[in-house]
Amino acid sequence: MTEPQILLVDDEEDVRLAQGQALELGGFEVAAFARPERVLDRIDTGFFGVVVSDIRMSRMDGMQLLAEVHAVDAGIPVILMTGHGDIAMAVEAMRLGAYDFLEKPFPAARLVTTVGRAIEYRGLTLENQSIKQELDTQGELDRLLVGRSAEMRELGRSIHAIATSEIDVMVLGETGTGKALVARAIHDLSDRKEKPFIAVNLAALPEATLDSELFGHEAGAFPGAIRARHGRFEHARGGTLFLDEVGTASAAIQAKLLRVVEERSIERMGSQEPIPLNVRFIASTNRPVDRHKSAVRDDLLYRLSVATLKIPPLRERLDDLPRLFQHLVDRAAHRLRKEPPDISVGLLTSLTEHDWPGNVRELRNVAERFVLNLDLGHKPSEAPGTSLAEQVEKFERTVIAATLTSHDGELKATYESLSLSRKTLYEKMQRLGLRREDFAGSSES
Repeated sequence: MTEPQILLVDDEEDVRLAQGQALELGGFEVAAFARPERVLDRIDTGFFGVVVSDIRMSRMDGMQLLAEVHAVDAGIPVILMTGHGDIAMAVEAMRLGAYDFLEKPFPAARLVTTVGRAIEYRGLTLENQSIKQELDTQGELDRLLVGRSAEMRELGRSIHAIATSEIDVMVLGETGTGKALVARAIHDLSDRKEKPFIAVNLAALPEATLDSELFGHEAGAFPGAIRARHGRFEHARGGTLFLDEVGTASAAIQAKLLRVVEERSIERMGSQEPIPLNVRFIASTNRPVDRHKSAVRDDLLYRLSVATLKIPPLRERLDDLPRLFQHLVDRAAHRLRKEPPDISVGLLTSLTEHDWPGNVRELRNVAERFVLNLDLGHKPSEAPGTSLAEQVEKFERTVIAATLTSHDGELKATYESLSLSRKTLYEKMQRLGLRREDFAGSSES
């Protein structure tokens, strides 16, 4: 946090100089003004400082200034200075949210003490706002991305860091890992969240109509174009455009995308009039992006991958599978208007023996079949060629994680269910890197 600043307002020069000097001697950074409206140019939401103002001034009085400051940020402390005849006005100001008032004449020490308390109050307010924002953001991420493995926690931290910037992003991941979900999370946590999020699956759109879909067209641009039409780019203005599976686009389309990303403008089909484009680009691909074998042309890849996020496949984060399966079952039951069935530890254990080539999408299909009491349709994979010790450790991790999930992270219920002592369960969890808090409330994800 930067050093706090005191914005001092008084239209009497001698008084202003004396008070400014007292505050500077008290160790504060002071900016003094004769005109109160100039203070409003120095504050914004999150301003770390205090406004100290006289009540009676010629252009704008202290009451008006109080209202203007609090219209920007109601948490900014405003201290008003009053003459003896203005006490009633000062009391009214306190009712309207002034931090304090000082009756003239007052000793310099009292001004310094009052400002010091106001700075401390403002610091605590900003700290609380920061903590609340962080918690709200984490809660939103937990809703969007189910998983507490180290890989998913790192992905969540990266999304949080990237979302508040304006940089373009490339999301890498196998089919079914949730690339669209990550793109949506970035949008929903950004300053563009109130604007459109437009997803374009480049693999699903026919090449013949792709130009019109993306860029739009003018009336008469081609046979059948009866009226002008906005394309996906224009629909996304002010928001986020998600180019899903950009590696499937032809070389010609990728060249056109590169031009749009570079110039931030488009031309509709049948027009040469450039249309400015305020859009954030997020792209994804399930194909390798090594420059020797990438399906995305190098210059487009460099433009889109200012930041790169890689989503781990499900087989690399099997610790998340029990919690994720419970979440998908609950969602499927809600959508299908059925009671969510009980999930046994045995079922969760068997699910972790599968490689999940279709990743979360495949697991979601299994969850829906489970809710409908159908055959789950998957077979456990062949045991990998690993040592006995590694296979035993994997089995232990799977069973303990599944049991923790089924008991919402309750340790007593878990060690009793597994016929272990409390100490043994603790030791195994520590050795296997399992944390109780990652399973708390699993069935309510």
